[in-house]
Amino acid sequence: MREHFDPNDRAYAPADSLQGLLQRGRGAGALRALDEPGTAAGLVRDAVRRDWRWDSVDDRHLYLARLVHALSLPLDPLLGLLAGDEDECERATRVLELLALAGSAEARAALRAYVRDGEHWADVLESVADAWPVEWWDDLAEVARARSAGEEPPAGDSEPWARWGTGARPASPRRTGPHTVEVGPGGRRLLSVLADAGAADGAKAHALHTLAGRPPEPGLLPLVPGLGTADGERPLPWLGRAVERLGALAVPAARAWAVDGREWLSWTGLLVLARHGEARDLPTLIGELAVHEATRRWSGPGPLASGLARFGPAAAEAAPVLHRLWLRTPHSYERPALLGALAAVAPAGPGSARTESLWDCYTESLWDCEAEARLLGIASAPDLPRVHRRLAELRGDPMEEREVRAAAGARLAAGRHGSGRR
Repeated sequence: MREHFDPNDRAYAPADSLQGLLQRGRGAGALRALDEPGTAAGLVRDAVRRDWRWDSVDDRHLYLARLVHALSLPLDPLLGLLAGDEDECERATRVLELLALAGSAEARAALRAYVRDGEHWADVLESVADAWPVEWWDDLAEVARARSAGEEPPAGDSEPWARWGTGARPASPRRTGPHTVEVGPGGRRLLSVLADAGAADGAKAHALHTLAGRPPEPGLLPLVPGLGTADGERPLPWLGRAVERLGALAVPAARAWAVDGREWLSWTGLLVLARHGEARDLPTLIGELAVHEATRRWSGPGPLASGLARFGPAAAEAAPVLHRLWLRTPHSYERPALLGALAAVAPAGPGSARTESLWDCYTESLWDCEAEARLLGIASAPDLPRVHRRLAELRGDPMEEREVRAAAGARLAAGRHGSGRR
């Protein structure tokens, strides 16, 4: 959960300022910080102290760790967060454990000391056990046993509990996608529950949960507009998954949903059109993307962009707004989708201004806070000396994610040129 600030206090700085770039996790921010270390130092400390992520899925820990390391900044702000509440402790831990991998003895000692004395010691121990070599934490076994004496062992079979044989029980499996239901009420019975105005929301949610794990049920379509919560603000749980199972079957109905005044129903329809719509739906999707930009609704352009990418150059009209959203959004998790869509809808030949701009986006992405953005940069940044140097840095960076290191190494080993600019 993000730290809460006064709305005026947590307004994002302009997207082209150093502060705004750092808040957004942009690669350009990291590059400018290295060029302006005196100015950047205070801004990086602010980015460490405050959680500027738009959403919890946004990444910042590696981005911040690299800046702290490159600028040789003191760890005091991180140590202060480590002693804070659970969320602050988690944020600091993720950065400190990476700094330790980069060679910071102070960061490593701070986390080990926290395991001995800190309030959220078990969470920190699990985190460092996942990130560090085993020899860096294995000697903390007796500390952990002493601190957990008389308590129920942590759930799960993750490190370090599995290695130490603490008797941890297996964690309950986490459902991450559509499930498959083999038994239960028939489709007609489920639809009757959803159509019953007197049925409780919980019963309807259960019916939707069941439908979400079954083959498509077209009978759901006419019921969708009536499956919002009592306050009219949200869809019932599992409605989106159940509609998703219908695929292209939902497109005709989705066109009506997309222009409904209820935001949740409109968004349900727009997602269907983004995933399965036809060329006739492009004006609706491009118009919605423009609305998101104009109203600064930063959650949502990513799925719309991915939908537009399906149409390739037929959606070229969306290119300017895709580029502006890529530049301005604080929701870094959606930036890779925006860049991928921009490349799909606005391809251009060598030497054109459009190609130069796209290459610049790919190059900057090599320093982006999101791993998926760095992977896009590795795949498509032009063949330039600075790109090769960055690829070598990524390949050898002990803080970097394994997939990114491997991709950078593969491109260097293959001697493959990027998009052609030299």
